[in-house]
Amino acid sequence: MKIKQFKYSSDNFSYLVHNEKSALGIDCGAVDDILSYLTTSGLDLILLTNTHDHPDHTIGNSKILKKTSAQFLSFDELMAQSAINIDNEEIKVFHTPGHTNDSVIFHAGNTLITGDTLFNGTIGNCFSGDLKAFFNSISFILTFSPDTIIYAGHDYVDYSIKFAKIIDTDNKHFDSYLKKYNPAHVFSTLKDELKVNPYLRFNDKKMTEILKTKGLLIDTEYKRWESIMSLG
Repeated sequence: MKIKQFKYSSDNFSYLVHNEKSALGIDCGAVDDILSYLTTSGLDLILLTNTHDHPDHTIGNSKILKKTSAQFLSFDELMAQSAINIDNEEIKVFHTPGHTNDSVIFHAGNTLITGDTLFNGTIGNCFSGDLKAFFNSISFILTFSPDTIIYAGHDYVDYSIKFAKIIDTDNKHFDSYLKKYNPAHVFSTLKDELKVNPYLRFNDKKMTEILKTKGLLIDTEYKRWESIMSLG
């Protein structure tokens, strides 16, 4: 499977997951660019869905559905089937509540499309109010291979690393992370994230020491997660 990223608005991302003939569209706000790519690539958009139901992610749904023959998959439909098949190739769907109660991620090959659950360099706000569910979702993402590619819902890299530097001032990995950053094609690996993303580093010894010096709780994974979340 191939994954094509499209930027729209100032920092949102749309994705097409496709083979040689058929495509799945995710968060398709980049309507014109997506339609052009489908035409020039000879692709049939057969399914359309979202990582969650926030308007900045669903804004392109009606236009795309009018311009194509794609079928829309709602959150309930995603949860009922847990995987999407594109010409017998499987894209797995996982429920990752936290940012919102209906947040999902998509696993295709060695890639995760994480919406606003996990960004490159940070995570989404916990709009659901369920911090424990968010912790469980992030912990689940961390079970994937370190080489897994992370495609997020927004490009917040510059801001994220500036904030991370405030927490961990002498982290030697920030410079190499930013050297890999390309605004025209934004991605990272889970291994990269574990080096710089403070919200994934609740088991990192250095992060634990930073929390300890700030007088924050560190006795369990979840307490360390809560402590890191309190920094933001």
